[in-house]
Amino acid sequence: MDITELKKHLEMLMEANSISSIKHGNLLINFTRTYDVIWKEFGLGCKRHVAFWEPLPDSPASAGYFPLGDLANTEGINVRNQRLVALVQEGDPDSEETRLKGKALSPPVNYEALWSDSSSNRTKNKCTLWRPIPAPGYVALGMVCEPGTDKPSKDRMRCVRTDLVIACDVGDQVWNDGGSGLKTDFSAWSIKPPAATPGEVYFSAGTFIGAASYTKPARHGVAYALRLKIPPKINPPPPAPVLQGYAAPSRLEVDTVSYTCDMAWFSVKDPDLSPIQQWQTSPLYTLERTDRYVLVGFGHNQTSATQTFKWAVIHGVHGSQARTFTAHTAVDIGAEWHIGVPTSPIKVSAKLSQSLSRTQTSTSGWTKTTNFEVTATVPSTKAIAAYLVQSNYRLLRKDGTQLSSTVSYTDVNSVYWSEYPPAKECTVDCQAQAARDSAP
Repeated sequence: MDITELKKHLEMLMEANSISSIKHGNLLINFTRTYDVIWKEFGLGCKRHVAFWEPLPDSPASAGYFPLGDLANTEGINVRNQRLVALVQEGDPDSEETRLKGKALSPPVNYEALWSDSSSNRTKNKCTLWRPIPAPGYVALGMVCEPGTDKPSKDRMRCVRTDLVIACDVGDQVWNDGGSGLKTDFSAWSIKPPAATPGEVYFSAGTFIGAASYTKPARHGVAYALRLKIPPKINPPPPAPVLQGYAAPSRLEVDTVSYTCDMAWFSVKDPDLSPIQQWQTSPLYTLERTDRYVLVGFGHNQTSATQTFKWAVIHGVHGSQARTFTAHTAVDIGAEWHIGVPTSPIKVSAKLSQSLSRTQTSTSGWTKTTNFEVTATVPSTKAIAAYLVQSNYRLLRKDGTQLSSTVSYTDVNSVYWSEYPPAKECTVDCQAQAARDSAP
């Protein structure tokens, strides 16, 4: 290693050293861009070339971390410093979760050979692909490659406790040994997470699975992704406005940050940063929801008879803000979203909690806006103010800078009324009903 390469390597270590791990229960997750090449297909006659790489810890912050399997790459490039895959480590051994559920990680109890080029005419550079056999209560998330025919060490990788993973679909084919003439067919496949449930994110670790044929398997024993929570942090809601007299109140009340949630870098597309830069500078992004009461109508009945007031309101997202936000960030506030990390085999499926996204009853407000008519029947000498809660969503990097534009959403299910004088015996009769037409 020359001076320039050594300097670059030291700079990389310093950068990565400041990157904290993602903590999920008693499981710690970090990432690496450092690999050792285990085997490169050469001289077998395959139609496509492949290389298998062992992920390695690349900083003091990830020292002692294990891969979940190897990386398969067919693009014929050096993946070092170009690809990110997950590494894992056991968390606090004395935690309550460890006591109740057991360790998050376990070494495999054995390995099963699925493919080898030992039957080829080559005398050098042979390898075997192995499927880890997990201990009961754990699953493997990928395969490993070893030179020759000896089984890998049990400390070569780790299996994960079943409650920390989600069963996955088989993704795209990465490579097959077509053209090699070997007795056993083999194909390698990526891992595709299923649709996430509210408040969760599923992501494949960057590993591969294998099949002893060229046909895509319907299911696979090591097709799993890591399963993380993205719970919202709930703050007190904004104070309800109170009508203080017969004068029309202000149109906007106080802003209150009601909900926030942290999302890992791999679940967000950041057009200003590469995935490696995201991981280094903003390993977590914060989605912030600020709520405020917005005045939609005020009426003062100065007559001696009951009077009806009507105001038009809109339920749902404002204009095309949500579509623009999703196009820029990949995050869909009102629905589940998928994202493939560029220059990485990591695949992601995520969905925000229903309380944060206001989808407890329906998601329609995120796909179209609906016109509503708010009606208030007001007794003589009474004043009425009608409010909707408007939620403004912002996505923030770790340094506090905002990614994309703000998204605003008003909810007709949160109509709030304030009367003056305050209700005693006679109250205002109020209702909101959908108009005949709705805006797309």
